[in-house]
Amino acid sequence: MSDAPAPGPPETAPPPAWRRRAPVLVLALLAVSAPAAYLRRDFDRPLDPARQGLLLVRVHPGKGVRQISGELGAQGLLRYPLAFQLQARLRGGARGLRAGHYEFSPSMTPRAIYRALIEGRVAQRTVTIPEGYSLREIAEAAERAGLGPREAFLEIARDPAVVARAEAGGGSLEGYLFPDTYRFPLGTPPRDILLAMAQNLNRKLGPGHRERVERLGLSLHQVLTLASIVEKETPLASERPLVAAVFWNRLKKKMPLQSDPTVLYALPRLDRPLLRRDLGYGSPYNTYVRRGLPPGPIASPGLASIEAALHPADVDYLYFVATRTGGHAFSRTYQEHLAAIARHQARPKETVDPTLP
Repeated sequence: MSDAPAPGPPETAPPPAWRRRAPVLVLALLAVSAPAAYLRRDFDRPLDPARQGLLLVRVHPGKGVRQISGELGAQGLLRYPLAFQLQARLRGGARGLRAGHYEFSPSMTPRAIYRALIEGRVAQRTVTIPEGYSLREIAEAAERAGLGPREAFLEIARDPAVVARAEAGGGSLEGYLFPDTYRFPLGTPPRDILLAMAQNLNRKLGPGHRERVERLGLSLHQVLTLASIVEKETPLASERPLVAAVFWNRLKKKMPLQSDPTVLYALPRLDRPLLRRDLGYGSPYNTYVRRGLPPGPIASPGLASIEAALHPADVDYLYFVATRTGGHAFSRTYQEHLAAIARHQARPKETVDPTLP
């Protein structure tokens, strides 16, 4: 019998190094992935889903993502501005956030806000300029739309440099701002808005219009002036060539146009009907006291009125009077005109006397 000790169980080999480090790696991955998952979830979680109102945010040129995210947080649009900043950097858009005026809601997700900033989806405003609006009315419409103060539009519309850039024939853009519906980014300078309206007029006037102006021996400024008077005299498209014909015929005979809208344009704003004494108001725009066309347009004519001025009806009418149905009765002679007045009008004595030739 041997005195050697009995062999014990074989010794266990030590675990590989990777297995020893596995718990540490798992913990490290969890430490990284958990916040990353939270950041992803937060990017799609609005601050306040119930709040639908819009907040105006201005992103100034030159501001970085840190400043922008801080301002968004201060306005109650982001829960975690730092998380937004990290997402923008991770997505490569930190340097691509565009300046401008934006409208954001607390019900928007940070992702939606980020996409709007990256794509430059700035806030816009719509302004509709009806046919026959004067420069003053256009400035007021722009102000109501939130595009800038009325006074700024009026001042810029009379700036000689802007008038020259628009190729306007007078001392202002009166009559050169085409009636239309416009949409401008919020913060667009009034100068750019006015020039866009003037450029729209140039686009609407095709070669045929311009050739007709030349054949008539007039300037575009004169045609727009006549068209603006036609625009203000009647709202009916069917009557515009007839009204234009009356004024053309009067111009050829060197008769005063005697258009009430030109007097109204010359006068300060009235809160009463036009009176007979107003017809003597001293202004080059008053076609009761001045023969020929006034110095410039009194409003922005639409395309139909411009075409009526260029292509008046082939009639020999010299007079017209408003009827009770919203249209006008046209006459060739003064006696016919008096008869039309008797049929269609009954005005108080202190208002404008429609019998004036």
